[in-house]
Amino acid sequence: MNHQDQAANLTEDTQSLRRVLRTYRTPNRWRSAVEIMITVIPLVALYAAMLVTLNAGYPAGLLLALPAGGLVVRLFMIQHDCSHYAFFRSRRANNWLGRIIGVVTLTPHDLWRHTHRVHHANSGNLDRPPTGGIITLTVTEYEALNRWQRLRYRLYRHPLVLFGLGPIYFFFLHNRLPIGFMRAGWMPWLSTMGTNAAIAVIVGGVIWLTGGVTFLLAYLAIMLVASVIGVWLFYVQHQFEHTSWEKEDVWSFDQAALQGSSHYDLPPILRWFTANIGIHHIHHLCSGIPFYRLSTVLRDYPELHDISRVTLGQSLATVRLALWDENRNRLVPFGQHNL
Repeated sequence: MNHQDQAANLTEDTQSLRRVLRTYRTPNRWRSAVEIMITVIPLVALYAAMLVTLNAGYPAGLLLALPAGGLVVRLFMIQHDCSHYAFFRSRRANNWLGRIIGVVTLTPHDLWRHTHRVHHANSGNLDRPPTGGIITLTVTEYEALNRWQRLRYRLYRHPLVLFGLGPIYFFFLHNRLPIGFMRAGWMPWLSTMGTNAAIAVIVGGVIWLTGGVTFLLAYLAIMLVASVIGVWLFYVQHQFEHTSWEKEDVWSFDQAALQGSSHYDLPPILRWFTANIGIHHIHHLCSGIPFYRLSTVLRDYPELHDISRVTLGQSLATVRLALWDENRNRLVPFGQHNL
């Protein structure tokens, strides 16, 4: 039985499946505290080591940005759990931890929580534009564009833009102003400006202690690595060939969760750095499960393992995908949109 057949069988009784998954939602406060410590302490140590090596004239210290960037990604995934109130039982504790982490990840927590909830509610719905996500046109929409619009979309979907300029723009510029949320009240502005103020205070203090050039070199290197990895993960979670996108009248939350969100089956070390976010199909079906319990779900219910599974090697081929073909129900490259 292939993964689509398995998914079809499971989605026939997703209410029972969701009831089962809810039993995994309760966080363990001690486990959560340990997860914070084993992420933050190595991150601080690596950053300090970068400052020392760079100040001593060893540019090879920049290589430490790779594991440090991975730890920032892990920290972001803890913030992500906080946005779902999954990391602690207390909403207040989740909110304040998320806000503190948001200063490090350059992501205003309350604004992120709002946009991410919209993403979960609309994922895979072709009639609702992605909020905070990656724009993907259908073949029909693309063919209706003029030449200039097609060129602009092709440039947008180019890997160097999506995974190079895109992460820089999103985390360093886009997250600094809540553009697009003018009608959402005071929350987006308070969240964004409060985060910006905290970033300015901390950055100013560290520059005063360590010197501007060294700090910026180390900090920008770490955040560049983290932002590229973060955007790549978000991309692979929903941009794989046999994902599921439907029009509003036939769209189903459960189908979008199980078939439209990938199980990005990564090697163990990468699963640790990414805090199991690759088990995204289960996360979308029951977002209140703490990340450290997602692997337990797969262990207890192995039939969920192969649903929408994408390996590390297979994920590299997804960069070619650019358009949703409604006739074939799959993502296709530009060269195949008119076949």
